[in-house]
Amino acid sequence: MSERHAGAPGQVKEVTSLANPLVKDIKALALKKFRDQQNAFMAEGLKLVIDALDLGWAIRTLVFAKAGRGNAAVEKVAARTVAAGGTVLEVSEKVLVAITRRDNPQMVVGVFSQKFLPLKDIHAQDSDVWVALDRVRDPGNLGTVIRTVDAVGAKGIILVGETTDPFSVETVRATMGSIFAVPVAKATPETFLAWRKSFPGLVAGTHLKGAVDYRSVDFSQGPVLLMMGNEQQGLPDSLAESCDRLLRIPQAGRADSLNLAVATGVMLFEIRRGALKLAPEDAKP
Repeated sequence: MSERHAGAPGQVKEVTSLANPLVKDIKALALKKFRDQQNAFMAEGLKLVIDALDLGWAIRTLVFAKAGRGNAAVEKVAARTVAAGGTVLEVSEKVLVAITRRDNPQMVVGVFSQKFLPLKDIHAQDSDVWVALDRVRDPGNLGTVIRTVDAVGAKGIILVGETTDPFSVETVRATMGSIFAVPVAKATPETFLAWRKSFPGLVAGTHLKGAVDYRSVDFSQGPVLLMMGNEQQGLPDSLAESCDRLLRIPQAGRADSLNLAVATGVMLFEIRRGALKLAPEDAKP
């Protein structure tokens, strides 16, 4: 195939030049400014791309290494991308390294449209669990929390205030694909507090001033909203005061706090304890 700089969606193009405008646009997604401008983000790996397509995410561009030519799974994903009106780029390893900024890149990269869940569309019921993260700063923490929310079967995440970008390359990598399975909403503190007033269940937050052991609370009586504070400062007073219960995770060592993602994981597994059962075949010694 001859290299073309542009063309209609739903086509396959061979690209070897870093100067190609399509490559430049994808490389730019490493920066939040351009992710926001394009309302797009990048996900690496064949499995992630397949999961995203299966979950109904809109793919704009599929990039795959020349080595993927003839791979049945890659060619099937390429066909799905073309059918969805996306563009398929077959690229050299040099181009793939430049796009992913990794020396040993995955063979497949997908560019998807961003998707946020409107806060007003969250109507918790029954045993639903939602996590609200206040001003989370670290993409690794956010990605790990999204992955953990997926693992325990919680419903989704609400980002409160100025947070790290859930669609950054680092966050998406840390989710291990869960970014496509977990709804993410975002809100200002004021909008969130107004929405919280209509939350029909228990609102619990972890706080150093919490006098209640998190293991002593019954989380089974309806939906739960778990509030977790910023890595450095914890929950601000305005959010802490809106909690029904302030909880603590007991510690025995010298460390005076837990990593945000670890603390959120501890809380989520306790909240979801009743719903998490090993299948009979898993329980065999």
